[in-house]
Amino acid sequence: MDNEFVDISTSLRLQLGYAIGHILNDVCASLWFTYFLVFFHLVLEFSASQSGNLMLIGQIVDALATPFIGYQSDHTDNALSIRYGRRKLWHLFGTACVLTSFPFIFSECIGCSTTHRWAQMYYFAAFIIIFQIGWAAVQISHLSLIPELAQDDHTRTHLTAVRYGFTVFSNLFVYIVTWITLHITGECDKHQVGPSDAWKFRHIVYVVLGLGVVASILFHLSVNEKYSYRRQEQLLEPNEAGAHNIFLRKPLLYQVAGVYMSTRLVVNISQVLVPLYLHRTLGLAARALAVVPLAMYLGSLTAAGVQRLAPRSFTRKLTYSLGSACALASFVWIYFGYDVNYKVYFIYVVAVLIGFGGAVMLVTSLALTADLVGDKTEASAFVYGLMSFTDKLACGVAIALIQMYADESDSTYYRNALSWVCGIATVCGLTLTLLLPKFTQDTFVPMSNSSSILRNTEEIESQETDPHKV
Repeated sequence: MDNEFVDISTSLRLQLGYAIGHILNDVCASLWFTYFLVFFHLVLEFSASQSGNLMLIGQIVDALATPFIGYQSDHTDNALSIRYGRRKLWHLFGTACVLTSFPFIFSECIGCSTTHRWAQMYYFAAFIIIFQIGWAAVQISHLSLIPELAQDDHTRTHLTAVRYGFTVFSNLFVYIVTWITLHITGECDKHQVGPSDAWKFRHIVYVVLGLGVVASILFHLSVNEKYSYRRQEQLLEPNEAGAHNIFLRKPLLYQVAGVYMSTRLVVNISQVLVPLYLHRTLGLAARALAVVPLAMYLGSLTAAGVQRLAPRSFTRKLTYSLGSACALASFVWIYFGYDVNYKVYFIYVVAVLIGFGGAVMLVTSLALTADLVGDKTEASAFVYGLMSFTDKLACGVAIALIQMYADESDSTYYRNALSWVCGIATVCGLTLTLLLPKFTQDTFVPMSNSSSILRNTEEIESQETDPHKV
């Protein structure tokens, strides 16, 4: 039947095909979070507050676009979406937006490089808006496929871990390309990043986008959404206003959103501030801006493998606690580390801890979100959109506030910001996770409500077998 789940656990082609569908977004996000402020502040010589405001614009647009796109994705119902797949259709739209806008963000202002900085901000803001709308469309459509392709929570965790494994691969690819580009110039050990490096970032963008294009094509060729398409009218409960309203009335939605937002703050803020911390606080050369983030994602790659092999007995709370402990240890170390040995050796240990802890936390929070959706896949994009809304808005505001006070600060500023902001976010995410009540595996609702869910499921199944039953 068209509403049956694919046995994705036995389909290696489908697993890999799905996992690579987010590579284009991943390589762009790696450049966006790791090198956006570096490029605009150190290369194009925008002020710290101006570059922070540009990133805030992008994060706000992304935050507003995600729930809207999620809602529209859930309600896309036409001949083309039935034939091709509603999630894949939005994925294709987002891919087009990303490819037509992102190269202009990491390039000098075409025809206006000598104009006032505020005039250039309008130029870059236009491309940032298009890019963020496209990025949101790809992210939400790709995430919302998880509950449709996998029925049980262990398979969803596995699929999320495989997906994150390719996210880590994408980031590793970006950092390796960046390191090679800086290394072949023969200058990476002699000077820090500056305006003369603009052409290097432009070439890095072209290379990584090439990989993203190939991965997106393979995704659309290998994943057939028709097998997991579920008719919305069969899933809506007759006495309810709709699945979207059901989720909005669940306090658990907001608690899980808090976990996801806190986790994303840890992952994204550390990714943004580490290069500036290396450049300004530790005074390291340009090569470190590629090698240290590379060490972070080697830690993330290890975490993805551990998540993949973790036994079923590992609960969400236990897994998240282990990741939080590693991340918190790294931020405490950053706050107290400053000597020569730390700069030369231990900074890489810290980077691995950040990558490992953040990856474990992120995979677990995504698995919690998939559990929240449960079998109501007609609202999956809406739920992921709400989660992403909290993430993007919080990260944008945090980065803008940090950059607002960076211009007049001393060299320890980014050390303190990295330690305190990410450390507090880690503690908040861990607290919210530990306070989660016990849930059923499929519905992520309190156990006392499981009987009503069972009755609703039986009613849906009886309607599928008897079309005349109301």
